[in-house]
Amino acid sequence: MRAHAVDAALDDVVIVNTCAVTNEALRQAGQQIRKLRRENPDARIIVTGCAAQIDPERFANMSEVDHVIGNAEKMRSETFRSLARSLGQRQGGEADGACVGEGAGDGAGNPNSLATTGSNRLQVDDIMSLRDTASHMIEGFGNRARAYVQVQNGCDHRCTFCIIPFGRGPSRSVPAGNVVRQIEKLVDNGHGEIVLTGVDITDYGADLPGEQSLGTLCRQILRHVPRLQRLRLSSIDSVECDAHLLDVIATEPRLMPHLHLSLQAGDDMILKRMKRRHLRADSIRFCQDVRRLRPDVVFGADLIAGFPTETEAMFDNTLQLIADCGLTYLHVFPFSPRQGTPAAKMPQLPRQEVKARAARLRAKGDEALGQYLSAQTGRRIEVMLESANSGRTPHFSEVSFDFDEVCANRTYMPGSLLDVRVSGHDGRRLSGEVISIER
Repeated sequence: MRAHAVDAALDDVVIVNTCAVTNEALRQAGQQIRKLRRENPDARIIVTGCAAQIDPERFANMSEVDHVIGNAEKMRSETFRSLARSLGQRQGGEADGACVGEGAGDGAGNPNSLATTGSNRLQVDDIMSLRDTASHMIEGFGNRARAYVQVQNGCDHRCTFCIIPFGRGPSRSVPAGNVVRQIEKLVDNGHGEIVLTGVDITDYGADLPGEQSLGTLCRQILRHVPRLQRLRLSSIDSVECDAHLLDVIATEPRLMPHLHLSLQAGDDMILKRMKRRHLRADSIRFCQDVRRLRPDVVFGADLIAGFPTETEAMFDNTLQLIADCGLTYLHVFPFSPRQGTPAAKMPQLPRQEVKARAARLRAKGDEALGQYLSAQTGRRIEVMLESANSGRTPHFSEVSFDFDEVCANRTYMPGSLLDVRVSGHDGRRLSGEVISIER
């Protein structure tokens, strides 16, 4: 979006990319928009993202908002060019016209046209009609070691707590050749680590011709971009992992040994009520199988506390899953009913109980993380530099350090690999000393 706005010479605008995961996210979006208007009284405010896609009128009715664009529209350069023309007309004193400038679409059902309402402020098409993922070429992420590449968008599943499929549309994949070319460009521009992202990346390839999957994509990336130092995966659904992906995990040292799993719960009844496609035993078995293939792997996971109807015994099963799967990094979410989802209509737990269970999960997660970090003390680990005095290990642990005489009077860019001896930790991240510079 930033690249499109810059290319279109959109000046004095604020783009707000909203989230729709929870009702709290909606509340915070509105709060932030009002704050931005107070801080930027003369700027044009453009709202987009999942919340804007699902409920565009909500934002169009805010006096602080000038334009609302959908998730498909925000990825199209023409959207931003037409906005620039429209805003130029308004700022030039012309009458308030359509926010879509000439050439933006035919207005007669063409999928490339931008649907507007009578207020001429909405550009939101039907996301469920999309069949292609924008193959946008992002050339850089500023002065960062890590860059993110979207390889998939949308979701074909219907978990009862989740509204996101209605904000992102059906699952669709970026062709492998486009992904490889983008990663080549990012590596050329100095990014040493690439993270493959998407809404449901383990569903990658199902809509592409031939036998494409996340595992085959990783193979192609690592084969065709030999200068790429590190490849990571964002959150994966273990039930969708095929033999190709497991083989890459086992045999490719440049695929980092850190996997973040979309587990959500550790009780079978709750998993069924969530409409997940795995059971507790499946999660445990997957972690055991991957550890046999890659003994040094570490796991993170998303877990929801206080899902509707969750009893204390059901919650204990989720709590115990941390140890049974050997989880290290937790993303804990207190359940929040999202209007429009089946889970919002289920019998809810008291908010205080939900928050208390989330706190217990986080405490257990902090304990597991502390044990893992303590086990790293004294080890020599390869760290990728991210800032002047910190970086990440292959297992995604953050490490802080002071450059000693080995590195004196030399400047190292993010993406440099350092040999670091771990000396301790503070419960959240490691500390150590740089021994040598690898490259």
